[in-house]
Amino acid sequence: MAFKKRTHDCGELRLANVGETVALNGWCHRIRDLGGLFFVDLRDRTGVCQLNFEIERFEDLRDLRHEFVLCVTGEVVKRAEKDVNRKVPTGEVELDVKEFDVLSTCDVLPFPLSDESQMKTAPEDLRVKHRYLDLRRPVMYRKLLIRAEAVRLIREYLHERGFVEVETPIFTRSTPEGARDYLVPYRLKPGRFYALPQSPQQYKQLLMVAGVERYFQIARCFRDEAQRADRQPEFTQLDMEMSFVYQEDILAVSEGLTRHVCNSVIEKFDLDLEPVGSFPRLTYEESVRRFGTDKPDLRFDLELFDVTETVRTCEFGVFRSAVEAGGIVRGVKYPGGADLSRKQVGELENFVKEFGAKGLAHLTVVSTDPPECKGIAKFFKREELTVIIGAADAQPNDLLLFVADKEAVVCDALARLRNLIGDRCNLRDPRKLLFCWVLDFPLVFWDEENKRWDPSHHPFVMPKTEDLSLLETDPGKVRADCYDIVCNGSEWASGSIRIHRPDIQARVFSVLGLDEEAQRRRFGHILDAFRYGAPPHGGIAPGIDRLIMYLTGDENIREVIAFPKLGGGYDPMMDTPSEIEPEQWEELGLTLRPAEDD
Repeated sequence: MAFKKRTHDCGELRLANVGETVALNGWCHRIRDLGGLFFVDLRDRTGVCQLNFEIERFEDLRDLRHEFVLCVTGEVVKRAEKDVNRKVPTGEVELDVKEFDVLSTCDVLPFPLSDESQMKTAPEDLRVKHRYLDLRRPVMYRKLLIRAEAVRLIREYLHERGFVEVETPIFTRSTPEGARDYLVPYRLKPGRFYALPQSPQQYKQLLMVAGVERYFQIARCFRDEAQRADRQPEFTQLDMEMSFVYQEDILAVSEGLTRHVCNSVIEKFDLDLEPVGSFPRLTYEESVRRFGTDKPDLRFDLELFDVTETVRTCEFGVFRSAVEAGGIVRGVKYPGGADLSRKQVGELENFVKEFGAKGLAHLTVVSTDPPECKGIAKFFKREELTVIIGAADAQPNDLLLFVADKEAVVCDALARLRNLIGDRCNLRDPRKLLFCWVLDFPLVFWDEENKRWDPSHHPFVMPKTEDLSLLETDPGKVRADCYDIVCNGSEWASGSIRIHRPDIQARVFSVLGLDEEAQRRRFGHILDAFRYGAPPHGGIAPGIDRLIMYLTGDENIREVIAFPKLGGGYDPMMDTPSEIEPEQWEELGLTLRPAEDD
């Protein structure tokens, strides 16, 4: 159908336009029928403009409904001072409508798009099912704008520094990197499969062999893994790789990029966030010792404290037994936690039990000099209490919480408990984005269940030169030229200097349990490439979805992705994954195995 195209955007009109005849196109955002007066807030991507209709002029005016699509023509007029709406940029004017056409009607909405307070209670699965409606909300459209601007700034920053944007294949071979691959059957040879990339890791290293030297890509990646609030089966990352660089070079580019993007977006969109400053640096060992995790939230300085040696011979059997078994005893301070009820302390104990801890011991500090505590204080000598209070930097009325177990269990439970305390004590300032570096990760970790060494990041990370001699004799002590960027307690980016020598790569593969035949079968292409003059190189891969979460203050990654998946990777809008036709099974040479309970 023919319609009159807009002369202006809805959010564009100002006092300077008073007296002009303009045409607007958009959606009915709000409708207010006040008897003798009839107003519509017309919305497009730029904002809203109030329309003023003379009821006598239009017979079918009251047939309008929310989200009808309109074309309106009228004169821009100044509002009376008492009617000015200071909450919107167009609030000093309105459009006196002379004519309008309904370009499209709208059925009853599944949720109220114009009422953000009610939208907070709308079920997420309903919002995702009707995502094309959900995205009409200005708050959601703003997130798309923030994301688009962040990506534009990334490209701008890297182009100015000589990086070349290169697209790598989506169909590749299966080389699991810690999660399951999504597999695509190859129709021409049944039994063979492509895999969707978990990352472009090998391609970007091959681009370094190809002499590209400075590469980046806004890369789509796929991982078949359990979903959490900050994970999706398909996600977007910034992939970067550089040749002839040391670790410090990559840290400098990455940190500069992050500050440029974040601070530019914060300023442009007037976000309620403090500007991003320089990144503190922690080694992996230091991070785990101080915060129990390699993903520390540094917005608050509540640190774990270790009392293993102090309690080694104490009278509290739980602590003594844990230390004798080779474990450790660490604690975390709950500021002002003496006021917690016994039930509340029990809830904290149940919380740490979810993460493998057997229990949670506690001391309530009454005074520091002389040392006086409640709880398990009767099991400790005065000098032991003095050391414990000092280690915790405790003050009267603080609650000290302890976990005694294997180091991995203690660290994980207390790191999570620390964050919980940070939330409850309002220590995690939502206006701060505090990025930090975590450096010098172990090259491998021992998998006790499968009795093997697994890479801490991936198999292509370069061991530190000074630790190469330990690779075969004591792999657990080998450190890697590896680094993560952490923001507010979650990993944002991970990278490393890569192995570029085939002999070192083969040695690392051997430590991971891959014999020569398996190395050739799975990674022969990259081992061969390294024999043709591979330069020293390294890179990093920040998550774009998570960056937008940080900037918008969202706690769920689905809020910043245009068309996300729900739990299990299900998309209710497209109703997928879905069944395929019988002839497609036949074409692919596949058959469906009956379920065991059929």
